[in-house]
Amino acid sequence: MKTEILAERSVDESRVDVGLIICLMLLLGFGLLTLYVSSENYAVRAFDDGLYFIKRQLVTVSVGLVLMTITACVNMSFIRKLLPVFVIGSFVLCCLTFIPGLGVERNGARRWIALPFGGTFQPSETAKIAVILFLANLFDKKYDRFDTPAVSVYPAAFGLFLFVIIVFLQNDFSTAFFIMLMGFVMFFVAGVYLRWFFAFCIFAIPVAVLFIFSEEYRVNRLIAFLRPDFDLHGINYQLAASRRAISAGGFWGSGLGSGLTYVNGIPEVQADFIFAGWAEAMGFFGVVIYFAILTYLGVCVFRIALRCTERFNSLLAIGFGCFLIVQSILNCGVVCGALPSTGIPLPFFSSGGSSVIVSLLAAGFLINVSRADNKYVREFEYER
Repeated sequence: MKTEILAERSVDESRVDVGLIICLMLLLGFGLLTLYVSSENYAVRAFDDGLYFIKRQLVTVSVGLVLMTITACVNMSFIRKLLPVFVIGSFVLCCLTFIPGLGVERNGARRWIALPFGGTFQPSETAKIAVILFLANLFDKKYDRFDTPAVSVYPAAFGLFLFVIIVFLQNDFSTAFFIMLMGFVMFFVAGVYLRWFFAFCIFAIPVAVLFIFSEEYRVNRLIAFLRPDFDLHGINYQLAASRRAISAGGFWGSGLGSGLTYVNGIPEVQADFIFAGWAEAMGFFGVVIYFAILTYLGVCVFRIALRCTERFNSLLAIGFGCFLIVQSILNCGVVCGALPSTGIPLPFFSSGGSSVIVSLLAAGFLINVSRADNKYVREFEYER
């Protein structure tokens, strides 16, 4: 009787991981600040409003915070009930980009859906969430059937590649590659036999190479990465400008209030190259601070995942944690020239409503899992 009372009290006293909340809010706050100081000059030239990008970002952040709060508070069992609707709905949204009049085409890519009042939405961002939810749910139900691939591995691989293909057909190779990468992470942490994991890798590598060489601009990006000193006024201009901005930051940075000089030469700096603005403003010290926050975020995520008694929650923690951390590392690698240009935004920093909202949704799932984590750990301690 005493055990039951204590277990019931532990449910009411469940709390979120404070370290996780601090990391997420610091990233969001630094992102808004960096967007403001980096995009002001470009916003004045293009829209005659230095606050243009930050105003739009604040609106989407407000929407994202509401959705994050809802996702963080809703019972996980209810989320699992709605999971098929979300996964199928995300796939249908990706298909809608090909419908004339509804899908929006830019630079040969059909990645967006037109919204009322002139806005757009990028469904491939929600596909990242859908794939993690789909695989976590499937692997939780079939974890004891990995020796029967027809009911565990094959359905997971089929669902993953459906999303990869539909996003690739939108001419969005970077997001398709990232979704596949997240899928491989989920396969690995779920405990799928390594022979299947390596088989998928062997299949995926030549397919990825074929996809890269199917478009000229992707080949140009690869050439630009292999030869960073080639065509500095053409395909390598953005990277060269980014490196100048990073170097100008020095150790302590140019300061957030002094105005940035070199970052103004980066085309579309408010998007994928926003980290160069943070590096110029805050210098090497700021870069270290940023990666220290990411590192501690990773510690929080893996601590939560290891403590969870629910396999589904544990897989979600790893999936969404890797989503935020790996995407951040990939973007920073592109900005400094360590990786080929991918077009993947920096979570919480890059301007773009779809990316910000989905990043905050992922944060909401992490907070939800951390609440479940605290609850189950206390129940176990009381019973013991």
